[in-house]
Amino acid sequence: MSAAERPVDEYSSRVLDVVDEIPAGRVMSYGDIAEYLSAEYHVTGGPRQVGRVMATFGGGVAWWRVIRADGTPPPGHESAALAHYLAEGTPLRSARPPVRVDMRRARWPG
Repeated sequence: MSAAERPVDEYSSRVLDVVDEIPAGRVMSYGDIAEYLSAEYHVTGGPRQVGRVMATFGGGVAWWRVIRADGTPPPGHESAALAHYLAEGTPLRSARPPVRVDMRRARWPG
């Protein structure tokens, strides 16, 4: 069953809703999203669960705004993510490999 055929469960839907709220030029880490969901909705899950949701259903949202805590984009998507970061004016620590977002300046609190 492909992701397009899978029903979106409540947790996945909430993750995707949070990603939709992240403004252009800002980012959240997988852990940030998990903490936000726990605090706001009392929904349990961790960074790995957020990563699973993004890997399965994230193609229809601004996936490049969800990154690792160290500021790096999803593995294998660095070039595409960099193009989005440059277009949106996302603060970067490095635009050369390894691409790294400046988390201190770009992190969105939700």
